[in-house]
Amino acid sequence: MFHCGKFQFDLSRPIVMGIVNVTPDSFSDGGRYTSTAAAIAHARQLIQDGADILDIGGESTRPGAASVSEQQELERVLPVIEGLRGITVPISIDSCKPQVMRAALAAGACMVNDVNALQGEGALEVVAQSHAAVCLMHKQGDPHNMQQQPHYQNVMEEVYVFLRERVAAAEAAGIARERIVIDPGFGFGKTLAHNLDLLRGLESFRALGVPVLAGMSRKSMLGAITGREVGERVAASVAAALLAVQRGAAIVRVHDVRETVDALRIWQVVNE
Repeated sequence: MFHCGKFQFDLSRPIVMGIVNVTPDSFSDGGRYTSTAAAIAHARQLIQDGADILDIGGESTRPGAASVSEQQELERVLPVIEGLRGITVPISIDSCKPQVMRAALAAGACMVNDVNALQGEGALEVVAQSHAAVCLMHKQGDPHNMQQQPHYQNVMEEVYVFLRERVAAAEAAGIARERIVIDPGFGFGKTLAHNLDLLRGLESFRALGVPVLAGMSRKSMLGAITGREVGERVAASVAAALLAVQRGAAIVRVHDVRETVDALRIWQVVNE
């Protein structure tokens, strides 16, 4: 059972997390949902399309992205979260800033999706003092430099050890295991070969005893394989999500919710 604030998922089927980027510079949909009204409308459409969780972010983490101020991030995400009050699915705040996490949780979010795995000062405490779920992600480097020269001796082992340590740190801070999700961080300081190794070996992360989240939607690894531009990667993204679920992912974070939900429904029926 996965506990996400007042929401609970028994994980008997894959969970689809829909992406809502309230940013001008995200790699896939930057600028499309920068207004509060557009972001809220998009979020509601994703719920209609079958999203189980909405992941709302106000700072791009694409390769080469510059950071934004805490105030700017808050101004982007809080009106959207407040405008979605009362919806039937949980809201996740995609942020690595503790004060943004705290404000978003107070506004109604019930999950934190942190690319920094709660390593920021005070981040562990923010989540521990709430009933929120958390996704702990691995990355090498920071968005502005992470894709320059990614290097590992053994990518599977290094990512696994990092996530094991962060799960332990979260539990030690008082965050129950039922509230924790892990993400190997596809594309965050990884070459195509690293990403493929992680996807092939994704099932091994289940040994950490918490749900695994996979986020490959529209990413450059899919472009490198297919030769398709970002806007033409729907089929590749759905295929990647399906492969991740087959290899043990409990949650997939996607832009194309409707298409992913349809594919996973077929997968689930065949595997019943």
